[in-house]
Amino acid sequence: MQYRTLGRTGVQVSTLVLGAMNFGRIGDTTQEEATAIVDAALEAGINLIDTADVYSGGQSEEMVGKAIAGRRDDVVLATKATLPMGDERQRRGASRRWLVTALDDSLRRLGVDHVDLYQMHRWDPTTSDEETLSALTDLQRAGKIRYFGSSTFPAYRIVQAQWAAREAHLSRYVTEQPSYSILQRGIETHVLPVTQEYGMGVLAWSPLASGWLSGAIRAGQEIRTNRSGFMQQRYDTSIPANRAKLDAVEQLATVADEAGLSMIQLALGFVTAHPGVTSAIIGPRTTDHLRSQLAAADTVLSSDVLDAIDAIVAPGVDLAAHEKNDTPPALLDPALRRR
Repeated sequence: MQYRTLGRTGVQVSTLVLGAMNFGRIGDTTQEEATAIVDAALEAGINLIDTADVYSGGQSEEMVGKAIAGRRDDVVLATKATLPMGDERQRRGASRRWLVTALDDSLRRLGVDHVDLYQMHRWDPTTSDEETLSALTDLQRAGKIRYFGSSTFPAYRIVQAQWAAREAHLSRYVTEQPSYSILQRGIETHVLPVTQEYGMGVLAWSPLASGWLSGAIRAGQEIRTNRSGFMQQRYDTSIPANRAKLDAVEQLATVADEAGLSMIQLALGFVTAHPGVTSAIIGPRTTDHLRSQLAAADTVLSSDVLDAIDAIVAPGVDLAAHEKNDTPPALLDPALRRR
């Protein structure tokens, strides 16, 4: 396992991060299975576990907490807030009122007295940066969080938050967690230059592009991944964007074969090769999935392989731009771009 410094924090983290989104009902993963995955990940050298309050309605945090019981100091523990936790209108967002409550709920579920990294799961357009940063700074000073970061923020919001922290003399976001893979390279154009400018750590989620780069999806085969069952639009190959992804996958499979790599090694090695990326988040549902992804822990892609990838999916290009989670709202809702 390789290790890198998380931004400018001085904290050393593994280049592969264990993502716990599949723990609980989302991935149909039991406590016994989750604990086995955590055991295997820690044994392999992974030292950062990432979860969120919204994952399976808190189940993921509870399962992570039980899995790391008695070895809290061995883990850099990260969780997230802001997405809705139920139908009640106040149980969401990035207000001080909610974040104080949300963090206490997360700490209770995790069974710990602090988290190392507390991330805003999405930008909340209804709450000012000063409001959110002030609350996070107070929670940091209270010892409940060590650092805080953003997740899937548009580049201009990352910049705005950095300036707001500076002007108000508050602590700042030290990490960003964007979606990044060979098939979705848009952050190379805007987000990664910004995070590099501000010395932020970057934890990339969906490096396997929701299974498209796992090796399980190939032309002429029925797609039967876990997510294809409840996100059918993202795997329907009659849709042009999905056909483009499948065409790219077939070409990438040839590159991987010629380099003596699995598709997973190619995909994870690509993400961790970017100098602006600290780690890639993997989200296994089983220990077998974990082992196949751990094989990429020491993968270093050659310049020839990286050039071949660039020829298939150009730098800065998203093959399915409509699937991005950091698109400005006005691009999605016509009412917001018309007087």
